[in-house]
Amino acid sequence: MVGTIVHQLTKGITAEEAEKAGLGAYYTDHGLDVYPQAAAGFPFDANCLACKGDPIANLQEDLSAEQKARATYEKLINLCKDNADVVDALRFLRQREIVHFQRFGEALRGVQDKLAERRCFTMGNCNMNNNDNDCKC
Repeated sequence: MVGTIVHQLTKGITAEEAEKAGLGAYYTDHGLDVYPQAAAGFPFDANCLACKGDPIANLQEDLSAEQKARATYEKLINLCKDNADVVDALRFLRQREIVHFQRFGEALRGVQDKLAERRCFTMGNCNMNNNDNDCKC
């Protein structure tokens, strides 16, 4: 959605207008196409995706990513105060990050609860008392 906003804001501008706006180097490399990169100019790559093969570690990374995205949207909102349409779209995106954070938090609690459950693993018959979930093997 941010790419669409950038596209709409730059649609139809000339090379001279791009240069005057400080986008000369960007225009040279990418024209007016949206190219995913950090504000400092570093292109997106998969190095920012932190996967450990551990559900708790991965969910913690997801929570962190949602908060970083929320903070970025807040900074963009501060930079775009003069354009109500852009601010409305950015507020919508920021709210989505907040909801994602909440859902990842719920998933993390669910995984932690599941991992904390007492389990019984046997190779044969197990006489389990269903009332207290204790294995009587």
